[in-house]
Amino acid sequence: MFTAKKHIPILLKTLLVIGFGYFFWLMLKITLEYVPFNPNVSFLMIKQTEVQDRPEYLPFFYTHVYTSIFVLLSGFLAILRKDFSIKNFHKNMGKIYIFLILILAAPSGIYMGFFANGGFLSKISFVILGSLWWFTTYKAYAAARQKRFKEHKQWMWRSFALTLSALTLRIWKVIIVYLFHPNPMDVYQIIAWLGWIPNILLIEYLITKKHL
Repeated sequence: MFTAKKHIPILLKTLLVIGFGYFFWLMLKITLEYVPFNPNVSFLMIKQTEVQDRPEYLPFFYTHVYTSIFVLLSGFLAILRKDFSIKNFHKNMGKIYIFLILILAAPSGIYMGFFANGGFLSKISFVILGSLWWFTTYKAYAAARQKRFKEHKQWMWRSFALTLSALTLRIWKVIIVYLFHPNPMDVYQIIAWLGWIPNILLIEYLITKKHL
């Protein structure tokens, strides 16, 4: 006989999967706007100075955009490891996640941070975000190599909290624009910080309370 208490984790997990699936689909639609290569669509329309003056900008941009969608997916699938019976599924998803961040997504994100919209405040936030993203992922990798799996799990949660900034940043943007209608550059400055700081604070709280 199943109790209501037993049903709650299943319900929460189902809602989590549905919620992630919805926002992942939105991110995928954004990514597909840049397929095939086209420097005159969407976000790139307001980055024409960088596109024209910096030959390396587009390669870094496309590297970041194309890899980040797979980072999101592999990270989420690794978290749901207990729901898959495939041998080494979690390990293989984790390898993909870590490789993409350390080699491609985070370095390209750090580079793009130096040219972020919103002025100095936005730039420093995105550079810090990219650096912390790389650092937390590396710490997770190092802990796994040393078979310190509890630390590995905690560092991976920190890393994934920063990965989710790609989603939370856009959610906050919609909320702030709808409620307050601020100047576009002010929006960039706000969401640059709001997109990732609450995420990492929540994860630190959960780790401290031994929920993760």
